[in-house]
Amino acid sequence: MDRRSFLKTSALGGTAAAAASTLAAPAVAQGKITWRMVTTWPKNFPGLGTGARRVAERITAATDGALTVQLFSAGEMVPAMQSIDAVIDGSAEMMHAASYYWQNKSTGLSFFTGVPFGMTPSEHSAWVRHLGGQEVWDEIYDQFGLQGFMSGSTGTQAGGWFSKELTGLADLQGLRFRTPGFGGQVWQKLGASVTNLAAGDIFQALQSGALDAAEFVGPYNDLALGFYQVRKHYYTSSFVEPGLATEVVVDKAKYSALPSNLQAIVRDVCQAEYDNVGAEFYANDPRALATLVNDHGVIAHASFPDDILEAGAKASVEVLNAIRDGGDPLTKKAGDSFVAALNILQTRTLGTDLTYMQARQKYLKL
Repeated sequence: MDRRSFLKTSALGGTAAAAASTLAAPAVAQGKITWRMVTTWPKNFPGLGTGARRVAERITAATDGALTVQLFSAGEMVPAMQSIDAVIDGSAEMMHAASYYWQNKSTGLSFFTGVPFGMTPSEHSAWVRHLGGQEVWDEIYDQFGLQGFMSGSTGTQAGGWFSKELTGLADLQGLRFRTPGFGGQVWQKLGASVTNLAAGDIFQALQSGALDAAEFVGPYNDLALGFYQVRKHYYTSSFVEPGLATEVVVDKAKYSALPSNLQAIVRDVCQAEYDNVGAEFYANDPRALATLVNDHGVIAHASFPDDILEAGAKASVEVLNAIRDGGDPLTKKAGDSFVAALNILQTRTLGTDLTYMQARQKYLKL
C-alpha cells in the first residue's frame, strides 16, 4: 500500500433567545444527537483508523441515528496530539486514541495502553474488565471530566525499524528513536534519545534523518506507512509494547446525559471493537510481514540481542517502581492495581497458555 493513499453560543436574551429555542426545537423533538469524534490516526489507517471508523458507524447504526457519530481523522479538526484537549474544551464530544499519549496529563494513564514487559492483550482486558482496572481508569479521567473505554488491541507490537542490525547495547547510545509511553522511558535508560510523533509524521522524520529509528505498531500498519522505503532492519517483537490497547474517550457529562440505552450502545460497541481490532491485526500482521520481506527486501529479526532484552527488563522494573513511588496517588493506585493483577494473571498465561504453545510447536506437524 502506498503511504500517501492513506455551538458554543454566548448567552442570549429576549427575542434572540426565543428564536434560538425555536430553531433548536425540531432536533430535540426528534431526539437526534450528533457527536464529533476526533482521532490520532490517519484516515482509514489499517486497524487503528478503520477501528475508529467502525466505532462511529456502529454507534450510528445501532442507535438508528439517534446518536450519530461524525468521524474526524488526525488533522481534519485538530492535530492528532491535541485530540484530548478538543474533548476537554468541548470542540469534540469523543476521541479515539491511546492513553499513553496523554501521560503529560496524568502519568497513570499510560498503564491503560500498556507497560514494558507487562500484560498481553488477554491479561490487559481481564485486568480492566474484571480486576479493578476500569475503576482506577475512571478515577484518573474524572479529573478531566472524561470517561474512557477500551476500543481496540494491536496485540504484541513490533520492536521497530533500524538502519542496521543491532549487535548490543552499544548500538543504542544516542540513537534518535521514536517511541512513546513508559516504553520510551525504558529506551532512554538504555541510551536512546527518545521522542514521540504521530503516525503521519514518522516517515518524513526517518527520511530526513531527524530520526535514526522508529517503532509504531507492527507489520500491518508499518507497511501502510512505508517505513520499508527508508529502513530495512525490522525487529518484529517488542519488549516494551506487549499488548497495546486503544481507547475511546467521551465527555463524561454529555455521556451521562444520554438515555441509558444509548450509553449502553456506546460502551458495548467499544468493547466489541476491542476484540475486533485485535482480530484484524492478528489476521493481517503475518501477511503484511510476508509482503515486507518478500516484496520489499526487509530484513526481519525475531528478537533483540539478549543484552538489550536483559537491560530492558531491568530498566522496565526501575521505571515502573519509580512511577509507582512518584507521589501521584492515582498513578500509584493504577500501578499497584496493574502489578497485583499481573501477578494473578500470569499464573494462567505461563501455566496454561505457554505450556500449550510449547507443546503445539514441538509436536504438531501439519
